[in-house]
Amino acid sequence: MINKNQIIKEYKIKIKKFKKLNSAYFDKDKPLVSDQEFDEIKKELIQLEKKYSFLKSSIKIENIIGSKPSSKFEKVKHSKPMLSLSNAFKKEDMQDFKKKINNFLNKNSEIQFSSEPKIDGISASLRYENGKLIYGLSRGDGFFGENITENLATIKDIPKNLNNSPKTIEVRGEVYIGKKDFEKLKDKFANPRNAAGGSLRQKNSKETAKIPLKFFAYGIGEIVPQIFKTQTDLLKQLKNWGFPINPYCKIIENIKDVEKNHSFLESLRSTLDYDVDGIVYKVNNFNFQERLGSTSNSPRWAIAYKFSSVKASSTIRKILIQVGRTGAITPVAKIDPVTVGGVVVSNATLHNEDEIIRKDIRVGDTITIQRAGDVIPQVLSVNKSKREKNSKQFIFPDKCLCGNPTKKEISMSTKKTDAVRRCTRGYECDFTAKEKLKHIVSKDAFDIEGLGKKVIDNFWELKLVRTPADIFKLNYKKIEKLEGWGKLSIKNLQNAVNKSKNIVLNRFIYSIGIRHIGQENAKILANFFKNSNKFSELFLPQKRKSILKNLDDLDGIGNTQIKSIEDFFSNNKNLNITQSLMSMLNIKNFKSISRTGKLSNKNIMFTGGFEKMSRSEAKALAEENGAKILGSVSKKLNYLVIGNSKPTKKKIEKAKELNVNIITEESWYNLLNR
Repeated sequence: MINKNQIIKEYKIKIKKFKKLNSAYFDKDKPLVSDQEFDEIKKELIQLEKKYSFLKSSIKIENIIGSKPSSKFEKVKHSKPMLSLSNAFKKEDMQDFKKKINNFLNKNSEIQFSSEPKIDGISASLRYENGKLIYGLSRGDGFFGENITENLATIKDIPKNLNNSPKTIEVRGEVYIGKKDFEKLKDKFANPRNAAGGSLRQKNSKETAKIPLKFFAYGIGEIVPQIFKTQTDLLKQLKNWGFPINPYCKIIENIKDVEKNHSFLESLRSTLDYDVDGIVYKVNNFNFQERLGSTSNSPRWAIAYKFSSVKASSTIRKILIQVGRTGAITPVAKIDPVTVGGVVVSNATLHNEDEIIRKDIRVGDTITIQRAGDVIPQVLSVNKSKREKNSKQFIFPDKCLCGNPTKKEISMSTKKTDAVRRCTRGYECDFTAKEKLKHIVSKDAFDIEGLGKKVIDNFWELKLVRTPADIFKLNYKKIEKLEGWGKLSIKNLQNAVNKSKNIVLNRFIYSIGIRHIGQENAKILANFFKNSNKFSELFLPQKRKSILKNLDDLDGIGNTQIKSIEDFFSNNKNLNITQSLMSMLNIKNFKSISRTGKLSNKNIMFTGGFEKMSRSEAKALAEENGAKILGSVSKKLNYLVIGNSKPTKKKIEKAKELNVNIITEESWYNLLNR
């Protein structure tokens, strides 16, 4: 008979030993045992986990590829951010992408795209000055990367010198491991991508050199001077300099060819010696790329068209309800564990109440699931032929887990009822409050390394954190007594928390979790308030009323956002929590990009369609020349620029009443000397 308690006890001892050995090897560069002995201990733990399903570890032994190198590798700011790409999953998404580009550039003709397979590897940026490799960075968070020059230099595909290159050029590409080469390493790593990532994050470049890493170049960051007109020209020159270029890169002329190319490469997917999860389409013309620019997260001129998701069949055992940071009630299916695209899945999202009703999803159903974009598992369909006769329809609860009645709101813009039920108690609902904490510590908010979702869950249960301010007065002596927390991890957490106390106003506004206020809205608001003292006036009812009226002038802030801000600051609990949090912080003033130009300190508004450019591009040009874009006509407005196509008469009439300077499209170009 199996002695379960004894097995768990021995397993915990082995886990503790493994953590110590892992830390000695990766953090301290002082191995306590031979590589062979280390691998044997790891292998033994993996076998135990597979043999006894009741064993659970706080770390996933099978996926360990080293430790985070933040304490070892220097962090360097990218001269041009390495932004992530937006995704397309179907033909309609690509049509929408193309339409947005045409609208922005005000073009009706076909725009040429460069098509490149999206390698599932690790992004890297190589900086060359006067033809010599100076340093190489990991992608990091897109703005700061880790200096992994020595490790990248071990890759034979990467040239150390470039002949007749620009004075400065950053070559960007993907580091990967071929499928055949990975076969020899699969006992040490979870998958080829983890193998590539783990190898690049080795502290000893001699160890990295033993791994058969490869490289595909795909683009550039900073370049001085710019000598290329198109992405195609760039790829040709990169190949001449000795960089490997993917053989399936090609020019695409229209959406029909996009679909043909997508189907062709997807059919080849399994035969390629490297993992690909889609195709990247870039506007080929660099002048168009520059005009299109980027949002805060992704370039407007590129998109990743993902391949169809891998599907699998499983059975629903339970349907649970989760509460999000905005109070959104989301149903989640607990399913029999199944491997989908190399990942074991035991949960799948059901989206909302309407989705469950539409697909008639029930507990006990046999379902087909897929990982949408190879990331989020979702229920695709139900096999009703396998449904049991006594199966019961799932009744979606009308109450939150906290017991509060939920409601579906009516959208102010569409006037339609929202598909999502919400708990409206905010911080007064423990489930919502906990999710708000997870949002606050996330990368795009306070970015506190070491305070992940599972840690917040644990600290919540132990009542170490209940409000955002609690994060900045953690009881580290209590934490030190918890399993898995040593002096080093405590020190790292303490440093991360203290570092995050210095936060820029726009990140702070985004972090407090006002519904409908994303990163872009937070920047607009931060640019309006400038500093935390001015922002704090929202706490005062009389001043709040005046501020909300002024927000109506801001381009990008509409009635939905203003109502959401009003609701948030009308709630006393939100006020107390936000004030308490602010008292713990050093909130830095927001500094908008200072652009001087012909329109410095001018307020501009556009109405109607233009002939030579889109309104989106006109706004971007105005901002580049120092102007501020307003969303409504007021005395603050310096110019109302009217296009020839369907300008709004009410705006023109109001501008005349207020003696605002009204100019035509031609006059607008004259202002810019274009």
